[in-house]
Amino acid sequence: MPRTVRPTFALTAATAALLLAGCTGGGGSDSKGTGFGGAVPDRAQAGATASPTPTPPPTGPYVALGDSYTAGMKLPPRAGGPDGCYRSGVNYPSLVAKGLSIAAGQFKDVSCSGARTEDLTGPQKVPGGTNPAQLDALTADTRLVTLGIGGNDAGFMEVVTECAKDNLVDILKGVITDGGDRAGKSPCRDHYASGNGTDEVQRKVDAAGDRLGQVLQDVGKRSPKARVYVIGYPGLLPADPASCLPVLGKTVAVSDLGFLVEKEQQLNGMLRKRAEAAGAVFVDLAGPSAGHDMCAGEDKRWVEPPLPARGLVPIHPNARGQEAMAGVVQKAIKG
Repeated sequence: MPRTVRPTFALTAATAALLLAGCTGGGGSDSKGTGFGGAVPDRAQAGATASPTPTPPPTGPYVALGDSYTAGMKLPPRAGGPDGCYRSGVNYPSLVAKGLSIAAGQFKDVSCSGARTEDLTGPQKVPGGTNPAQLDALTADTRLVTLGIGGNDAGFMEVVTECAKDNLVDILKGVITDGGDRAGKSPCRDHYASGNGTDEVQRKVDAAGDRLGQVLQDVGKRSPKARVYVIGYPGLLPADPASCLPVLGKTVAVSDLGFLVEKEQQLNGMLRKRAEAAGAVFVDLAGPSAGHDMCAGEDKRWVEPPLPARGLVPIHPNARGQEAMAGVVQKAIKG
């Protein structure tokens, strides 16, 4: 049975205002670090033998699976239904299909905003209808699959929301010093911490990894001849959270921004691990997005801050980001 609609991988306007009351959208980031995971290590060829001829990229059928980061939430023009999936005609799968000269009849995008791993195998109810189980789009003839999922399973936006609330309490109590510090406090980290060295977010990421492993096995059974690419998330914050202070102000402690960076790294690390275990290719977007995080200037960022540019979705890729992501994914596919 379709489940009731849930909030998508985004912040509400009220929460955004709490998190970034002082956000101006200016101040570019020159950080070379990543928000999610590290860059994919080079794989040097052994000895002096020539590199093998790359396998030509598939020309379809191509199926795109994923959540709002794949769907291109609310970026015009709208492409396909149901309306509540907010699927864009300029999201990275559409641009990849175009770049690989895949015919329209050979490309199917079933990504949907708010999707979790369970929505790959079951229907997802959204405003305006129901998105069928995404894996049902796969067939034995499918030759290319991209999959971007996991952020909603980990509840990452809920974590950002909780961090905003916990830090607001400290602001109201006056527990704040210059530089965005709370006298060494990390209210958000403390909220999720446990005595055994893990935290609630890490447990959710680990559980999402177990489900993703099963999903990738299912993909292999349904489309045994397909090349499968698991797409990571672009960096939301620079590696040095303190560099965000000119944009974020003192609304969130620097130590808690560091906590968010850690959680993003765990999420991308899980995606890489599960992709490699399943024989799929992990496509790192964190490394290429360095310097294009939400604290970068409006002309540089790939992801919008909690107070986004007009008409865009908070904490989601903008059109520039989707285009850049498409370039990274297409390069990986072409080898």
